Amino acid sequence: MLILYTYFYNYVIILLNYDGKGILAMKNYFSVNEFSKISGVEASTLRYWDSIGLFSPVKRDPENNYRYYSLTQITTLNFVATMSDIGIPLKTIAGLRKQRDPESFLRMLEKKDRELDKELHDLHKRASIIHTRQEMIRHGLNIDEDKISIVSRDVEWTATLWPRNEYKEDETFIGPLTRFVNQAEEYRINLGFPIGGRYDDMESFLKTPARPDNFFSIDPSGVNVRRTGEYVTGYARGMYGEIGDLPERMMKYIEEHNIKTAGHVYLIYPHDEACYQEPELYLAQVMVAVSKKSRSKAT
Repeated sequence: MLILYTYFYNYVIILLNYDGKGILAMKNYFSVNEFSKISGVEASTLRYWDSIGLFSPVKRDPENNYRYYSLTQITTLNFVATMSDIGIPLKTIAGLRKQRDPESFLRMLEKKDRELDKELHDLHKRASIIHTRQEMIRHGLNIDEDKISIVSRDVEWTATLWPRNEYKEDETFIGPLTRFVNQAEEYRINLGFPIGGRYDDMESFLKTPARPDNFFSIDPSGVNVRRTGEYVTGYARGMYGEIGDLPERMMKYIEEHNIKTAGHVYLIYPHDEACYQEPELYLAQVMVAVSKKSRSKAT
């Protein structure tokens, strides 16, 4: 790495290496590669900026058409490079080069600041979706899907609870889900996050397992919280709402272990259409909280 000192009045460049050795060079003009090393701007970028008339060399060799730059151009280049680094369009930079003042420059920066705020918000949301799905997929790859067990949840889990479902006659999971998906923007629901179903209690789950009382999206920024604690947990394969005999198997486990359940039942899909093209391969996970009073009895 080099430390660069420039002296504009006599066009002297002193390049000091970290070993303390100095090189003194006196030149009036510099080739594109030399100017690239001095300025830190890629030679290909300098050539492109020249081709579009944004930043051009002070002269060209009439015989070979080589570009030559002067140190007096450093301040102009710094302005162009800085504007480009913060994402100002090249056409806008070209206009600012011809005419600018503090007020207009400030307005342009304020506009760019608002744009960046939105981009950062969007990037944060995308990262949140990626992290959430990574966690769920990894979990689904490391479970025994034929086993009913008590699983301890040490971290609170947040979600966005959707409005209560209303089912038409003979309608199951997909009907209200489709209606809510079509209204996702109205409810400010990001469909990039995995979707699950919530039942009021174990009785509701056993009675109508294909009819969750509510849907929810597993959004870390949500306000609805599933508490830490122990949950009777089971798995099944199938399309949304199709979980086979899982309710009966879970109830058998609960009765055999003298477990008392408490609160809502949660149905989520660690592996959904993002993982499988075939709906019958979707992996469902059902969880119901264990009452504190019965924990010591469960094995």
